[in-house]
Parts: sequence; structure tokens; C-alpha cells
Amino acid sequence: MNDEEEKELEYTVVQEDHIPQEIQGIIQEKKGQKFQMTYQSQDYLYIMVGYGIQNSGGYSITVEKLTQKGEGIYCETRLAGPSQKEEMTKEVSYPYIVIKTEYRDAPVVFKES
Repeated sequence: MNDEEEKELEYTVVQEDHIPQEIQGIIQEKKGQKFQMTYQSQDYLYIMVGYGIQNSGGYSITVEKLTQKGEGIYCETRLAGPSQKEEMTKEVSYPYIVIKTEYRDAPVVFKES
């Protein structure tokens, strides 16, 4: 693979009730702060990004891109705040996302946009 060639990777955003138990435990420990981690399970690579404690609910995270370029995997995510139309909850929230992709033996580089 040419070092300059960027290849889009297929991925799935894992719904909360399908997150493996080991990963749920890690997220519970880390969710109060920002985190960026990976976890390998059998043939899959799980990429976890958390944005720490927020003062209200209504936040969402989007995957801007997940690509492989050269020797690395590049994961770019974006945190979106609650829209003006949404009723903001007074409860704090801990927005995070878990991305599942085929396992590749490559380091993951995280980026926020």
C-alpha cells in the first residue's frame, strides 16, 4: 500500500446494548474524563472515544472519517451539542461512541473536528 493512499474503512457504531461487557466496564471507569482507546476482541478492533462530563444531555457524536493511511488508522470524530429545539435536560451526561471495525495491526491516530 502506498504511504499516501488513504483507504476508507468499513465500520459499525455499536449500540449501547451490544457493547461487550469488558468495554462497558472500561467506559464506566473512564467516562468522567475525555478518553480515546482501542480494544481488540477476536477479529475486531473497537475504537472508543469519550468526551467526558457535559452539563446537560442532548449531545451526539459523529464519525467524520475512519481511514487507513500508510501504517496508521485515522479516526476523526465530532461532538455536537444539543440543538436549540431540543429541550435540554438538567442532568449531566457522558457522551461517548464505540466503533467496531475489522482488526488491523496498526496504531490508531485520533482526531477531533
